[in-house]
Amino acid sequence: MSSLKSKIKSNKTLKRIALWSLMSKNDPRPRFWIRAFVNPFVNRKGKGAIVRCYARMDIFPFNQFNLGAYSIIEDFTVTNNAVGNVLIGNETIVGLGSTIIGPVEIGNNVMLAQRVVVSGLNHSYEDVSTPPSKQPVSCKKIVIEDNVWIGANAIITAGITIGKHSVVGAGAVVTKDVPQDSVVVGNPARVIKMYNKENSVWEPVPKQP
Repeated sequence: MSSLKSKIKSNKTLKRIALWSLMSKNDPRPRFWIRAFVNPFVNRKGKGAIVRCYARMDIFPFNQFNLGAYSIIEDFTVTNNAVGNVLIGNETIVGLGSTIIGPVEIGNNVMLAQRVVVSGLNHSYEDVSTPPSKQPVSCKKIVIEDNVWIGANAIITAGITIGKHSVVGAGAVVTKDVPQDSVVVGNPARVIKMYNKENSVWEPVPKQP
């Protein structure tokens, strides 16, 4: 399978034909035959996992999509693995209206509240003679470790790692890695609390000048 993928990617004609068979030119969603007859046999859903009926699943068979046991993808979400794998662990919640664009790896017992954006994709913009939508894309994997809580309307940018048992405040824009056992807020997000394991308390972090 990997050798076939490499052959298609290295041949412009084969790549064009393959993409045409997967999606139409003006519609980035997978064609019906992919959604109905391919994805159910390729994607992995754990026991008790739920994808709500109004969730938009732009899932392609050439990248991975895994949804762990007892995890939920709520209504009005968008999940897209066209440019990278989307891997979601066990007992994780993707809240109403959220967007996940790969490459993304989300751990176990993670809570994404409403309208959270997690995107490992960026468009180039440097060539001012070409619209950004037609310029090459760059992808950097996002990793959200276990037991993380991300508040409503937060944005997680490409290449970010969020450490275990951290909290991202509502509306935060995360542009740097988030340490384990911390609370971050704001735009750009900054650490305001850290968990002190010796004293078993959450301690405020002084604001940097």
